[in-house]
Amino acid sequence: MTPLMHAAYKAKADMCRLLLRHGADVNCNEHEHGYTALMFAGLSGSKEITWMMLEAGAETDVVNSVGRTAAQMAAFVGQHDCVTIINNFFPRERLDYYTKPQGLDKEPKLPVKLAGPLHKIITTTNLHPVKIVLLVKENPLLAEVEALLKCYRVLDLICEKCMKQRDMNEVLAIKMHYISCIFQKCINFLKEREDKLDGLIKSLLKGRDTDGFPVYQEKLIRECIRKFPYCEATLLQQLVRSIAPVEIGSDPTAFSVLTQAITGQVGFVDAEFCTTCGEKGADKRCSVCKMVIYCDQNCQKIHWFTHKKVCKTLKEAHEKQELEAAKEKRRQEKKQERDEAQAADPSSTNEEQSDLHPGATKEVDPNQAVERTEENVLNNEPAAPQPRLDNPSESETSLADIAVQKVQESEE
Repeated sequence: MTPLMHAAYKAKADMCRLLLRHGADVNCNEHEHGYTALMFAGLSGSKEITWMMLEAGAETDVVNSVGRTAAQMAAFVGQHDCVTIINNFFPRERLDYYTKPQGLDKEPKLPVKLAGPLHKIITTTNLHPVKIVLLVKENPLLAEVEALLKCYRVLDLICEKCMKQRDMNEVLAIKMHYISCIFQKCINFLKEREDKLDGLIKSLLKGRDTDGFPVYQEKLIRECIRKFPYCEATLLQQLVRSIAPVEIGSDPTAFSVLTQAITGQVGFVDAEFCTTCGEKGADKRCSVCKMVIYCDQNCQKIHWFTHKKVCKTLKEAHEKQELEAAKEKRRQEKKQERDEAQAADPSSTNEEQSDLHPGATKEVDPNQAVERTEENVLNNEPAAPQPRLDNPSESETSLADIAVQKVQESEE
């Protein structure tokens, strides 16, 4: 292992930065099993170091001795955040290509001042449409019709290049197409609506009256997928098969399917996502209903206009869930107490089992046996069979057998 590999594996970000600054080879794969620094960064689970290696020019397609890439190694050990970063990385150099005039063009397709903000959106791991619109709105350079038109055209060119190059990259192509569709929607709202991007955010968050499900957002994402121009793409067909049969408002949503396909996040990862912007790791709940999660107070304010309609209903549902959970907990506690009592006093359990065991032998009172047999005779019922002795060769007969025999003789 090189010093850079050691530092990446031990998640020492400062040491990695120092070594890279002094010329460490980020793509060195002389490790005996073909591991690279990026693979060790993915194994460590450090998002910062993974991003650092990628920015330093780490190649994502290199495989080790068992044929796995850095993303596959990270996924193998459950470091899904690192997988997401690797799958969503787009080198800045590829975007800077469009900031220079090419061929007969007199002007570049993308102004230099827009390259930074656009690169930030391209490399984001959060594909929620509200998050993308918020990133556009936050940057005054992007929040203009002309700027978005140029960015939209560049994204389409990148999408086309990803599909027509020798090593076709369907994941990146669909991501570029999806972001360009969101930009188109931003352009339409900037042109036609007075409330501009605020109106688009409200449209995306507006939920239906019954359960608060954002219908417009679901339809927009489905439309973006449907408009992907390369119908033969395998990933597109998988997305369509997963989303088409699902009714709007049911799981899985189009956003969850798209996110899993592009970022590589798996369904069993337990994480909370902001209801407004989809940011991972949200931990603040609505103080009334306790059912809706936000990443900060700003997201709660943005979402309140539609959440207030269903907040009371969600509160009642939450209280009902808590009540049922409390009942189940009490039931489990009582069961545990019974189990512990039986474990502490096994003799009582054995006695109960011997009483209930069908083969167990009991002492029978002769008078009771006679009474039961007479009742069976009067009711034309056969006498109940008596338990047999363990040794059939014994000549001794119980008093109960004698009583039964006398009653039968008297009947004859």
